[in-house]
Amino acid sequence: MYIQNALPRQGAYFYRIMIEYIRGELADLTPALAVVEAHGVGYALNISLNTYSALQGKTTVKLYVHEAIMTGGRDDSYTLYGFASRQERSLYRLLITVSGVGANTARMILSSLTPAELCNVIANADEKMLKTVKGIGLRTAQRIIVDLKDKIMQSGIADELHVSSQPGTPAVDTAIKDEAVSALTMLGFSPAPSAKVVVSILTDQPDLPVEQVVKLALKMIK
Repeated sequence: MYIQNALPRQGAYFYRIMIEYIRGELADLTPALAVVEAHGVGYALNISLNTYSALQGKTTVKLYVHEAIMTGGRDDSYTLYGFASRQERSLYRLLITVSGVGANTARMILSSLTPAELCNVIANADEKMLKTVKGIGLRTAQRIIVDLKDKIMQSGIADELHVSSQPGTPAVDTAIKDEAVSALTMLGFSPAPSAKVVVSILTDQPDLPVEQVVKLALKMIK
């Protein structure tokens, strides 16, 4: 059993491992919640958009579980979070150890970036990409990178996701990327999904001018 706060105080938040994963029938699915029925019990699990995408079209699913318990306040709570992979759950648990990053912010980050993308962003200290996530400012982005860069390497998550640290060698033209994301944001699209699409386009076609990047992105963003 792992307990974050061994002696919970008033309003204390801690998590422990009792449920490693849940396997069962997918009874309901929304972008934020999955209900999995196992042995006659329906478990409601908060999920990221990455996990939501991974569950699309499936009837039987397996979700790795993170349990969060809030005690000592007016209303105690017991919340389950579900993840399509161990790596995503591990990254979530690392994120919530960072000062200023709570459960909702961590889930927002994992909804905006895939586990591999997040590892790459942290490993290569890409503050600008982290800042495209709603609610993440410069200081929080820097804190995430400083606190987690060594941990994702030492924990083995980076190796599992085939991530390598290559500081100073951006994967795409940052100026083109930023200009394209800015243009898409002005057109009403959210920054984080826009950045993901733009990076994907520039990774495949690094020499495209910004106008072409924006045109392609408009066809790809959902």
